[in-house]
Amino acid sequence: MGEQRLTEQFQLRSRLRFDIDSGQIWLDDNRMLLVHAKALGALRRELFESLGTSRAQGLLLRMGFVSGQHDADLALKLEGRGDPYDVFRIGPELHGFEGLVKATVLESKIDWQEGRFEGQVEWRHSWEAESHIQHYGIGEEPACWNLIGYASGFTSRFFKRFIVFRETQCIRQGHDRCVIEGRTADAWEDDQDYVDYFRSIGGPDELRGVEEELRLLRGRPRSPDDRGALVGQSPAFIEAFDLLRQSASAPITVLLLGETGVGKEMFARWLHEHGPRANKPFVAVNCAAIPQDLVESELFGVRKGAFTGAQDSRPGRFERADGGTLFLDEIGELSLAAQAKLLRVLQSGEVERLGDAQSRRVDVRLIAATNVDLHAAVAAGKFRADLYYRIATFPVEIPPLRDRRIDIPLLAAALIEKYQGRYGKTGLDLSERASQSIKAHPWPGNVRELENAIERGVLLAPSGGEIEVQHLFAGTPPGLSVGVTLGASGRVSDPDVADQTHTLDALLGAGFDLDRHEAQLIERAMQRSGGNLTHAAKLLGITRRQLGYRLKRDAGSSAE
Repeated sequence: MGEQRLTEQFQLRSRLRFDIDSGQIWLDDNRMLLVHAKALGALRRELFESLGTSRAQGLLLRMGFVSGQHDADLALKLEGRGDPYDVFRIGPELHGFEGLVKATVLESKIDWQEGRFEGQVEWRHSWEAESHIQHYGIGEEPACWNLIGYASGFTSRFFKRFIVFRETQCIRQGHDRCVIEGRTADAWEDDQDYVDYFRSIGGPDELRGVEEELRLLRGRPRSPDDRGALVGQSPAFIEAFDLLRQSASAPITVLLLGETGVGKEMFARWLHEHGPRANKPFVAVNCAAIPQDLVESELFGVRKGAFTGAQDSRPGRFERADGGTLFLDEIGELSLAAQAKLLRVLQSGEVERLGDAQSRRVDVRLIAATNVDLHAAVAAGKFRADLYYRIATFPVEIPPLRDRRIDIPLLAAALIEKYQGRYGKTGLDLSERASQSIKAHPWPGNVRELENAIERGVLLAPSGGEIEVQHLFAGTPPGLSVGVTLGASGRVSDPDVADQTHTLDALLGAGFDLDRHEAQLIERAMQRSGGNLTHAAKLLGITRRQLGYRLKRDAGSSAE
């Protein structure tokens, strides 16, 4: 099968999309960059000058290795759509597709059952060798380190075996072309030093370390230890956290404000765990989840026989939290009667169980939270002003997720770490397309909604693979525009036009009958319009008179 047919068979051009409006280029689910080769060559030279030859080669290999793995993931998605060898050859095709080198497989020996590979590939127009010659001239050593890394990364991921390529000819050495040879690592018996060097920077055993290194390069540092489960680096998060930190060691009542799902209970737990009451109970109550007629007994306890069904005396949440912290979430949902009793407890430090005249002293630090505008609730007579001033001593506004978008990748990474152990998965990460999608989503449900999406993604994604957009969201993925695609001529085109062209090409095969297809279109338009000629003509983009002529013509042909 020729390379043109290979590109068409797997529709590789349609997978390359240019989203001009958002300034992004995508190859399937991977974001790409269109950069000047001279600029990249200057950066490459800077690596050699600043790091030295060995370290620069290692970094270029590592970058290429990971790039090759991402392209192998694309190829593996296409398994079953063609001959396995053609699917494998997508790698060399993509290498040229990305403007790096023209790769042609000269020979290959593949054992699909054992995952073994031996092969020889010819490279022409290697950008890396040309750049190296420009800066350093002809020399004894080959120069295509990044491209070697790509070939090794692609085949290693594709065959699930550690496969190493070596450049045996390079135009930098004066040859007329570059040639590489690849084998499984254990087959390089005569040159294990080279394999050991390669293994130390890019083999599967070291891959997790490589990806962690790239994670840091992408600006995804781990959260500082003293923040515990709280994750964030955005200015809005830092402002809220600094207020929280200043109140941790003080007995002051804290009021956490913010929309539903921003993580108010997480902030409350951090406050408790980093204060002097950390070894005492933390009791959380969602006031909105308790029926109004049971709120008082839940908060303050009940004496046996106080009401029908109260068969035993039991302590309320205040008593259970004695010495520790009581977190009242959605405090704005409390009834006025419960508010009055809560105010008395806060003022006196004593609690009376429902139906009991005996007072019990409690030592509780209160943290309250609400998504209700308490100022408006006070003005409307739904919330006591004296209770408001009692609990609003130290308000902390927790920002919604849409105001701290730079924290979304950090939160996603922490949540993936949390859930992959729960679901028996390892080595999961977001694809670039999925990462772009979660940063574009408005997240009306805030961190809670993000957590639900990540948990779903971890459950659906294959272990050791990537979490894709379809794993995170059911239905149409949010926040992703279509852009334009690369046409057969190599020029960008509208995706609708590209799809239309593909359809037309399929129609123009053997046995195409123009009159028959026109008749079928007219028949379908008449069906959709319910026999209305004016509407049918509008669907077909012609006048009513033109449609009437075609119908009479077709009827006459049938009569004959």
